[in-house]
Order: sequence, then C-alpha cells, then structure tokens
Amino acid sequence: TQSTWGLLNRKTAMDASKELIRSKTTHLKHTPADAKDITVPTTRDVSDNGVPVLPPPTDSLVQSLLTDMYQISMAYGYWKAERHEDLAVFDLFFRKCPFHGEFAIFAGLEEALRYITHFKFTEEHISYLKKIMPRCEAAFFEYLRTVDCSNLKVYAIKEGTLVFPREPVLRLEGPLVIGQLLETCLLNLLNYSSLMATNAARFRLAAGKEKILLEYGLRRAQGPNGAISASRYSYLGGFDGTSNVLAGQLFDMEVRGTHAHAFISTFTGLQDLKHRELDGVNFVDLVLEYRTQLHFEGTNEGELAAYIAYALAFPDGFLALVDTYDTLESGVPNFLTVGLALHKLGHQPLGIRLDSGDLAYLSREARRMFVDVSDRFNVDFRKLNIVASNDINEEILKALKDQKHEIDTFGIGTHLVTCQAQPALGMVYKLVEIRNEPRIKLSEELSKVTIPGRKECYRLIGHDGIPILDLMVRVGEPAPQVGQRMYCRHPFEEKKRAYVTPSHVVPLHTLVWDGQLLAPYPALAEQRQYCQTQIDMIRPDHIRPVNPTPYKVSVSADLYNFIHDLWQKEAPIVEFQ
Repeated sequence: TQSTWGLLNRKTAMDASKELIRSKTTHLKHTPADAKDITVPTTRDVSDNGVPVLPPPTDSLVQSLLTDMYQISMAYGYWKAERHEDLAVFDLFFRKCPFHGEFAIFAGLEEALRYITHFKFTEEHISYLKKIMPRCEAAFFEYLRTVDCSNLKVYAIKEGTLVFPREPVLRLEGPLVIGQLLETCLLNLLNYSSLMATNAARFRLAAGKEKILLEYGLRRAQGPNGAISASRYSYLGGFDGTSNVLAGQLFDMEVRGTHAHAFISTFTGLQDLKHRELDGVNFVDLVLEYRTQLHFEGTNEGELAAYIAYALAFPDGFLALVDTYDTLESGVPNFLTVGLALHKLGHQPLGIRLDSGDLAYLSREARRMFVDVSDRFNVDFRKLNIVASNDINEEILKALKDQKHEIDTFGIGTHLVTCQAQPALGMVYKLVEIRNEPRIKLSEELSKVTIPGRKECYRLIGHDGIPILDLMVRVGEPAPQVGQRMYCRHPFEEKKRAYVTPSHVVPLHTLVWDGQLLAPYPALAEQRQYCQTQIDMIRPDHIRPVNPTPYKVSVSADLYNFIHDLWQKEAPIVEFQ
C-alpha cells in the first residue's frame, strides 16, 4: 500500500506544481494574505488508534439515501430471502473510452472512499423509508440501522491512473446488501469525475505542455456540485488553475481572474476617476503623455479610464480585457498606454485577454504591437501574457495551433465543464461472484459480456519504459513476473493473442479499504503530478486525437479458459426439430 499510494512526497509535489504555475504564467492570481490560515478539509487526519480518517464527502448530499429506489427494494428482497449477508464481489468498470479516444483517467476515488467511510442510515433516513415502504417488516428497518461498511473490502486503481475498457477500477468484496446499496452513488461519484479528468487531459494534449490552462466554467456548469467537481478534476487532468474561489479554498488550487466587460463599461471617461495618483505621481497625466507619444488619441476613453482604475488597484497585476469595443484599434492601444506608464513607475504589466473574434489573428497582431512598443521604448513587453477565452474546445485548440497563434494562456469554460463532446462516461457496476461462485452476464454484444470472478490487473512495461498492455488474471493465479514470458489473450476474440516478456510489472489494484481506510490519501497536487507522469509514459499513438491506436487489455490463459467455460455452462442451448 505504501509503495503504491506514496509514490510522490506531498509537499514536494505541491511545491513543484505551484512553482511550475508561477513560472509559466503572469496571469493575475488572487490569494488572501492570510491564505496559510485557511482551514482546508484534510485527508490526513488520524483517529486515536492511528488509523487514517477521511472527512465526510465534499457535498453533503452524498449520503445513504442518494441512491436509486430499486437498490433499497433489492436490499429488502435480499433480507427477506436471508441472502443479505452472502459474500458478494462487484466490479466497477466502463466498456468504451470517451470522446472517441482510447484512454480514460480514473478520478473520484477519494470522494468514493469518503462516502464509504461515512455510509450510515440515520433515524431521519429510516423514518422516510418506513413512509415510502409501508409493507416492509419492521425488523428490516432495525437491520438498516446497523448497516455500515465495516465488513467491506475495496480494491482500487490509484486515482489519476490511465485506465481502459473492461478493467475494474474498483472491486468490492463484502455482504451482498452493502455492495448493492453502494452501487448508484459510487457510479455517480466516479462517472463524471473520470470523464472530467479525461476531458481536461485531452485539452492539455491539444494545447501543449507549455501553455497555461485555466478552468472558467463555474457559471456554465451543471449546478454548484458540477462546478466544484469540474474545477477539482480539471486540475487533476492537467489544468493549472481555476476561476472558482471556493474550489481554490477547498482543494488548495491556484485561483485566477481579473475583470469582465462590466468593469470596462462602468467607466465613460476620465472624469469618472476619483483617484489619479500612483506612487506619488499623477498617473493619469503620465498615461496621457504616453497616449500622445503613441498617437493613440482615438481610442475609447471610457475603456482607458477603466484600465487606469484597474491599474491603480493592481499595479503589479494589470491584465486587461481588450475586446469591449475594438481589440486592435482601442483595447490593445489603451493597454499599452497604461502599461508603459506602469513600467515608468517600476511596475510590470501582465498582459491582455481576448474574448472574441479571430483569436489566432488577434493574438499575432497583439504580439506584433507588443514587439513594436518594446523596440521603440526599450521595454520588455515582447513576452507579455496573451490570454484567450470564448467557447474554446479541443478542436479550436488544435486549429489555433495550426494557425500559429501567439496565445500563452487559455481560459476554458463551457466545453470543458459540461463535457459537451460526450456528456457521460457510462461506467457500470456488475456482480461477478456470489458465495464464491463466479457469475457472468451474457449478451449479443460482446462489449456487454462481463468477465466473471475476482480479478487483478497488472500493467506490463517494455524495455523502453512504455506500457505494452494491461493483463487481468484471476485472484490466486501467479502474478506476471519481470523477464517471464506471458501468454496474453483477448478476452473474447480467439485469434488475438501474444507473448509478452515484461521488463517491469506494475500492480494496478491496491486494497485501500478493509473496514477502514488503510493509508493516508494523497493531496490533489500529488494526484495531478502522478496523472501527468501517466500520460507521459503512454505511447503517443494511444492518446492522439485522431485515429488513436487501441491499448490492449488482455487476460491470462487461465482467465480466458475460465470465462469461456462459464459461458458454455450458462448459455442455454437452442434445440431445433
């Protein structure tokens, strides 16, 4: 457990992540002076006996009643049939990678473990269930009062890991009724979070490592919980920060933002400025001097006044939204005018934000204007930050790259947080064993046939350090060994098979819960860094946006035979006469 969860030192990871963000961007961030005193929910609390304890779920709506009615109905059916304590095994997995790609990122495990930690039916819950299930025996509700996850085991793939179809991201072993009651909420907690992290990773791949990506989706997300989750899991997937202030507090993320068009429109002219001095100098007069030198007298004066007001408020954090009236004829000229005045007083302007128009063209022209002013006034404006927003999606990022844009930072909202390219991942939760008897679900569609029994997953790494495939084996079967030739098979297609001799073997499943949490949970910054190492390790053709190569998920020969023997046993034989 320690070797799996403790791959990265928390402080080192968080410091490295923050330093990377600070070094790559000059976009204004708002951090309270007493930020160190903010109380953030910790995942490293311990009980009196030294056992790690997770706090309750981030969203208070995550509780035992956050489930489908048929889970409660089945629980009563199991109890009535005296099957509720039967040892059951459930797998949680997905059948197809999202966004027409060939990978996904597993996310949401911490919230799932918080839910499991605090799973309990309260008196209020019991009273409501009695009301909606009046025909159920009173003894059933007495039983529900005792239900918790103390007899449950959870095996999981580490959060932030690249995962692929059919391999269980969670395996739950315990009383049948517990496994059944947890299903709906676990799927709710893991589906969107994994989809969101995957979407963010695809945006990161499209933009390139050198660009800054900021999540701007709070106002467009599906409700408050959707917004918080989007901020959190976009960060895990590779984004650098968020505009969401609450998410910043909750998860120790960088929070960034400057001003909107409303701030610009508030000012109509220089007469609206109540304050005019900066560092003991009449700042307005200095701005007007540079305006004359630059021959920019035709710009919008209300916009200029707004920039002056913002610069007076944030002399070392001046980043201007430049498209309120005319980007190249007013916005950028006004920014440069105020920027030169700030520079004269020893302050460095940060840059501009583009929120409409031809972003590639406007960014190139703005950069050209920065260079011209740098040469003319001997100032270092060449690399001022150009931020772009305006309904950016993965395709737009790729198109902008083809058009040789000059954008440094992207603020991305709607298409990121709503996952417009694919709104759901489609994770499923299936019973694979009951009372030590393997179970299989058959279907006319091969993708919907389940792989029965308890399984463990291993990632087989080649001599070049790149993963070759993931291998599923039966629990109790010998694990793959370094240097040992393994016969790997497609679970259903007989002709697809290969011998693999791994140079390194990575166990993907770890026992994370055995009636209690078994190890401290890593911080979000650590999860983010781990996720990036996962993406860096994978072969590029598996994660390319167009025509990606499917990554192989194989089974051992023993598991292959086990699947097909059970298939033959359970499938009815048609008889014709």
